Amino acid sequence: MDYIWVAVAFACGFLVRQIKLPPLVGYLGAGFGLHALGVVPEGSMQTLADLGVTLLLFTIGLKLDLKSLLKVEIWGGATGHMTAIIVLTTVNCLFFGYLGIVYFTGLDMAAAALIGFAVSFSSTVCAVKILEERGEMRTRHGQVAIGILIIQDIAAVIFVTLATDKSPSWWALALLALPLARPLMSKMLEKSGHGELLPLAGFFLAFTGGELFELVGLKAHLGALIFAMLLSGTNKAPELAKSLMNFKDIFLIGFFLSIGFTALPTIDMLGVALIMAIALPIKAGLFFVWLTRLKLRSRSAFLTALSLTNYSEFGLIVCSASVMHGLLAKEWLVIMALAVAISFVFSSIINAYAHSLYARWRDVIKRFEHDGRLAEDQYAHPGDATILIIGMGRVGTGAYDTLRDNQGKKVCGIEVIKDRVGDHMNEGRNVISADAEDPDFWEHLDLKPITLIMFAMPNYRDILEVMTQLHQVGYQGKTAGIVKYEDHREKLLDCGVDVVFNFYQNAGTGFADETIHILKAEQGAVSG
Repeated sequence: MDYIWVAVAFACGFLVRQIKLPPLVGYLGAGFGLHALGVVPEGSMQTLADLGVTLLLFTIGLKLDLKSLLKVEIWGGATGHMTAIIVLTTVNCLFFGYLGIVYFTGLDMAAAALIGFAVSFSSTVCAVKILEERGEMRTRHGQVAIGILIIQDIAAVIFVTLATDKSPSWWALALLALPLARPLMSKMLEKSGHGELLPLAGFFLAFTGGELFELVGLKAHLGALIFAMLLSGTNKAPELAKSLMNFKDIFLIGFFLSIGFTALPTIDMLGVALIMAIALPIKAGLFFVWLTRLKLRSRSAFLTALSLTNYSEFGLIVCSASVMHGLLAKEWLVIMALAVAISFVFSSIINAYAHSLYARWRDVIKRFEHDGRLAEDQYAHPGDATILIIGMGRVGTGAYDTLRDNQGKKVCGIEVIKDRVGDHMNEGRNVISADAEDPDFWEHLDLKPITLIMFAMPNYRDILEVMTQLHQVGYQGKTAGIVKYEDHREKLLDCGVDVVFNFYQNAGTGFADETIHILKAEQGAVSG
């Protein structure tokens, strides 16, 4: 039976990818299709689903800046939006009940508010997958979206904890001492090296956090998140997150499939779920308007809103707890599962065109921009540089140092990760914080002195997007980029990149050239 759902999941994911949609859309369809055919899921599927969500929250925590949750645009954006959605949904549910629409009739104020609470969440799983596929987890809008999701997840955990008969034990107070264990956990990761022991250490810590929190009456997923947040900012955290990425993605397939096995819907249930799906643009609009009122730039607010335009797996948990306590009819759990699945499809499709939608509606979107500017949204200038390097990781840093130190060029690095920018500045490099995919950034730059732009970005799609922006602002200089695969090289050349370096294919050539150069230098010294 495991083979059947693995095969069907792969087939659906593969077919969906051929029409340029994220594979998760295919996994959702596979779940509902298997359920309709009468396939009964094995216990291993739910185990995979739980593992996937646990590892997802753990990897999010590893990349999370705790101070970011205290920013007004994050905690204010989350709480303000949730309040608005709950009020609007409560009113709409009571109105639909007054009209006699099935399943809305008989809802009282409390039940309607619970539905509003359930749909106020956005899916951490779906949003993170979308941001990861676009390489935007560390961008400004990606960090705002993740922060809002964390606030929402904490609210959901608090609700579920209060809604269950089991309350946290007094031993839960002992968890306040967990920060004392941070040095020990960090040291353990350092000693784990770089091989297979490192991801195993990640599994161990994620599950230890889950088990510990469950022992004191709290949600296991919260424990995994808290343990990861303790490790955030340590030297080993980025490497650990990268080592767990593929494991997490495989396990999450079980989560997407499991949604389809929640229950078989009726036509009436599907109709109600479609009514809820129609409200998704309203949910996105409220996010956008509210975030711009909190002084977030219009582009960041727009992209954040689109990534959060979905319903959440936590909505299912809220509905399940409400049904268990007789606060909602059991049919609402099926309706919510349908609404979540439909929202995942909608969110995946619309986010695939997020940047092109912004480019098309940019003039209208910018009208909503607040006159004020947050400190993190100020535009920086590259100074007197003639060469720009986009992406200041290891490759970008190496290129920067070579051009500056060996060739005396005036170089400026562009990096989206603010902490990395600070490190480079402390080391004496001219690096500014900016999102290279932001057309507003390029419009604020005078590109006439720039003779070369080098792309040291890990995702070739990001390079294609930046090239689009450069074409639009009329950049006349040369460009160079790196790729990992040959088919990506052809795509970059087709879009106008002048020189494309295949990172893996040419690494050996560069290694050999440098070695021969050293040998020749030594032979020259001996003969001299």
